[in-house]
Amino acid sequence: MNFNSGKLYRVPLHYHILFWLTYFLFNTFRWGIYFNDYWYSFKTNLLGFPIHMTLCYLNILIFMPYLVYRKKYLLYVLTILSSIFIMVIIKFNLTYLLINHNVWPEGPQTIDKLTLNYTIDMMIGELYVITFVTAIKITLDFLKEQKRVADLEKSQLETELLFLKSQISPHFLFNTLNNIYSLSVEKSNKTPKVVLKLSELMRYMLYDTKSKKQTLENEILCIQNYLDLERIRNDDRLEINMSISGDIHDKTISPIILLTFIENAFKHGVNKNTGKVIINISFKVKGDFLHFTIANPMPEITHHKDNFNKSSGIGIENVKKRLELDYNKKDYNLSFKNKKNIFVVKLIIKVT
Repeated sequence: MNFNSGKLYRVPLHYHILFWLTYFLFNTFRWGIYFNDYWYSFKTNLLGFPIHMTLCYLNILIFMPYLVYRKKYLLYVLTILSSIFIMVIIKFNLTYLLINHNVWPEGPQTIDKLTLNYTIDMMIGELYVITFVTAIKITLDFLKEQKRVADLEKSQLETELLFLKSQISPHFLFNTLNNIYSLSVEKSNKTPKVVLKLSELMRYMLYDTKSKKQTLENEILCIQNYLDLERIRNDDRLEINMSISGDIHDKTISPIILLTFIENAFKHGVNKNTGKVIINISFKVKGDFLHFTIANPMPEITHHKDNFNKSSGIGIENVKKRLELDYNKKDYNLSFKNKKNIFVVKLIIKVT
């Protein structure tokens, strides 16, 4: 907690006025009842409140920021006590000259000169007012600081989410551009289609993923564009089986999450294998949840097959972080399985 600035929380002026006016009226009626003399109570409070206010604002705007928050505690105690003592002397003389020679009618005896008992009693009274106002100030500063920390954490989470959303492999884009170049050299009829698919994919990732949620339909369309590009790049050696069941309309999901699993399957299951490769993808909407499954062959050469089901690259680790940031634990379930050299990812996620 950092209260090093007395200006950490600025309370509007009209709140200050309302606070002191309410406090003044309360004190006036309180001592008016005690003395059975409301006019006397009004005059003494009218004289005393400028002193209360001066001490309070000196404390919260000068003494605390420059002494307490700089850990000069002894100097602070001496300063605040000296200031209160000076104010008590001022109050005594003003009361004696302007209101009544008996400056302490509520005391045990008539007081017409400065005594130790009067001084101590008045100083304790001033300390009470200062403590009350200071407690309000510290509470407001604490609430403001908590809000600042919460806003900072929210900003950091949003920045992290934006970073994680951008983690589609640059190798895919590089390879796709190489394929486009090769097709253009061959003057292939596929070139315009590939350019269009890549354009649609990039537009989705650059613009449509800025919002926290995206429609499930758009996410699946993005995946289809990705798959079309992979089909073109891998030709006949790639077989993709994709099924969609249930109502995918009016459903939402955090963008790029599913695409990361798709890309991971091609990165490890296609690029690291030779010969024909089969990728199986399933989307099943059941009620408020999407049951997503993708299965791809394990890499032919890997030194960490036993741990492959735990983590299959930075992409999946990023997805785990995003799920933690975007969803409650009860709203998703992510699991991995390695069965007969087939790596299977299953994600059940809320899509409402």
